Amino acid sequence: MCSLRADQIYPDPDAFGFGIGIGIDHFDRLPDSLLLLVFNKIADVKALGRCCVVSRRFHTLVPQVENVVVRVDCVISDDDSSSSSAASDKSRGPFWNLLRLVFGGIAKPIQTLGQFLGPKRASSSSSSSPLAVGSEDDGDGGVTHHSPTQVLKNFNEIRLLRIELPSGELGIEDGVLLKWRADYGSTLDNCVILGASSVSHPKSQDGNRVDAAAASCGSDDNGSIPDSFYTNGGLKLRVVWTISSLIAASARHYLLQPIISEHRTLDHLVLTDADGQGVLYMNRDQLEELRVKPLSASSASKRTLVPALNMRLWYAPHLELPDGVVLKGATLVAIRPSEQSPATSAKKEASDLSWVSTAFEEPYRTAATMLVKRRTYCLEMNSF
Repeated sequence: MCSLRADQIYPDPDAFGFGIGIGIDHFDRLPDSLLLLVFNKIADVKALGRCCVVSRRFHTLVPQVENVVVRVDCVISDDDSSSSSAASDKSRGPFWNLLRLVFGGIAKPIQTLGQFLGPKRASSSSSSSPLAVGSEDDGDGGVTHHSPTQVLKNFNEIRLLRIELPSGELGIEDGVLLKWRADYGSTLDNCVILGASSVSHPKSQDGNRVDAAAASCGSDDNGSIPDSFYTNGGLKLRVVWTISSLIAASARHYLLQPIISEHRTLDHLVLTDADGQGVLYMNRDQLEELRVKPLSASSASKRTLVPALNMRLWYAPHLELPDGVVLKGATLVAIRPSEQSPATSAKKEASDLSWVSTAFEEPYRTAATMLVKRRTYCLEMNSF
């Protein structure tokens, strides 16, 4: 019968650098580049903030992180600040009031894009952003909130920034699909909107979804919009979706100004929401354009002015996708400023619709690809 000595079961701690008097911090053996790689994988700004308090070295390295994600805890509504001063109310509410006036019950109470106040405890030093990020316990059982601009002020090397709102701005009925993507420079570059009056997931009868999808995009209706679309409110609803999405995008664009001006290393910026309703993108060239070109902002509401637009619309009463998703009243709208679409480039734009069909992730990318093969309807919209 074999036996084991105690030192075989319990190794000498000194052999691993844990012995008394050794005092070795094994993180010291890791190069800064490797630690920065880990921090960039973490990305979340709250988690990075906790890393800062671990050691002086971490506190020095975290501001060098290039990939940062800010998840906004709350967007302050009018109801949350009913006790604030009249001056504060005046600066907070125009964006929501405009939507409430124009669209009534179609848009849910959009959490105000005005002056930032904490939902329970407002920080007097907060900037004018309405987006609140919970950062620390205030010692009285509450949380001190800061705007994303404040949270990011100590990061010096940000290249990829993603800000995620808790929900989309536009309220829609259950079962209704509404998604948008907008690319911005100093003003709107392009916007793609995908909507459907209902989305369903029927069970497959024959398993051949690809053929069914092709048939639904076929020539049974020749891609024409039925007369009922104009008489039953279908067109009016699509116009509301379009204007609502453009206002939401322009409001997000307006809020990004201080962040873009303070972080000149940015290569890519995304402002999205947890619902996946809308996404605003800006690449390096667009970010630089905003820094050097004056922003056209609306004085009546906290948003960027929307220029005069040329729009193309595709419609399908019934669209079945390869994975079995069925969109009823499927509508795709591709939008560009009128001054970006001169006659000399009209033919080129008509043949190059890759920016439209690739605007969304699957399965909605397939839906967009199928819709652009149908008959195209052209519309125009004035600046607002």
